Parts: sequence; C-alpha cells; structure tokens
Amino acid sequence: MTQSKRVFLKWSMFSAFAAGIGNFSISSAFAKTKKQTMVKLKTNFGDITITLDAEKAPATVANFLEYAKSGFYTNTIFHRVIRGFMVQGGGFESGMKQKPTKDPVKNEADNGLKNEKYTLAMARTNDPHSATAQFFINVENNEFLNFNSPTPQGWGYCVFGKVTEGQDIVDKIVGVKTGSKGFHQDVPVEDVIIQGVEVL
Repeated sequence: MTQSKRVFLKWSMFSAFAAGIGNFSISSAFAKTKKQTMVKLKTNFGDITITLDAEKAPATVANFLEYAKSGFYTNTIFHRVIRGFMVQGGGFESGMKQKPTKDPVKNEADNGLKNEKYTLAMARTNDPHSATAQFFINVENNEFLNFNSPTPQGWGYCVFGKVTEGQDIVDKIVGVKTGSKGFHQDVPVEDVIIQGVEVL
C-alpha cells in the first residue's frame, strides 16, 4: 500500500473523508438494468458521464440524485486529489467553504460493487454510516476500500456508479498540481469546479 493510501486511511479516521480514453468496457457489475440512471457531471475540465446503479445501491443513488436535482453540487469543487488513488468532491465551494448537508445515508458498501478504477463511491468519516453529499472517483483499483465485514473497520466505502464517458477528464483532474489549504491537504492549486450535475 502506498504512503498516500496509508495517509488516506489515517485521515478518514478523524475527519470527513467527506471533509481510459477511447473505448471503455463497463464491468459486468454495471451491466444495463432498468434501475440505472445516468448523470453528467459538468466541470471546468470537461464533462464526465456516470451510470448510477440504483439496483445495487438504492438509498445511495436516491441520496445523490436528491442533492443533484436540488442544485447542491453546482459550484462545488474537487477539493482532494491524490494521484494513483482518487479524486474527491461535492462538499466544498471555492476557498474550502464547506456546505451544510442533510442527514447521512446508510452505508450500502455490502452491495457487491467494488472500488475499481473509474467507479464512483461515497466519502465518509470513520463512522460507516456518515456519508452525506461528498463522493470520490477511484482512479485505481482500491481493494482496501471494499466491504469486508459489518464492523467499523470492515464496512468499506459504498460504490454506486461508474464513469462511462469522460475517463480522460478524470485523468486530467487527477494530474493537477495540489497543495495545502489550512488543515486540508491534496487540494488543487487551481479550482476544479463542478459546474452542475445533469440527470440524463
């Protein structure tokens, strides 16, 4: 496990972890079903299309769509970017101003979906059921984030979607220069802005 991933685990214990170009084959876990919804994450780097799996993660998808439809994500930023790991956003505005959220959603990480490259998952604190609005996109296969057991240490992080278009945009975002802002590390030097989330 790399040093940055160790830091990630340590960080998530005390703060809100919440605080492929061209042809891309979707994994079998994301085969088309009637309970899938597509959203377009519009950023100042380009658009990212994500297929949400409401069959495997119904509460999580409903929670995400509620935030999206309300306009909550508009002008939030990807505030945490770690190469070889993930990009995290959906909770802060420019200047690291945290937005108030509604009640947490239950952790559905035991749904069989894995934290594979380009999957979308919920960010949270050390409390397994503390996820609210923040999410992250895995940029590598992060097996250590998967569900292992229904315990504080084993719950893992709930995957509820996968990037199906715009993997190149994710790659651009993960390549930005980062630094520290206050108590926050791995913050992009120049804002990576979520201009809006469109439900397709």
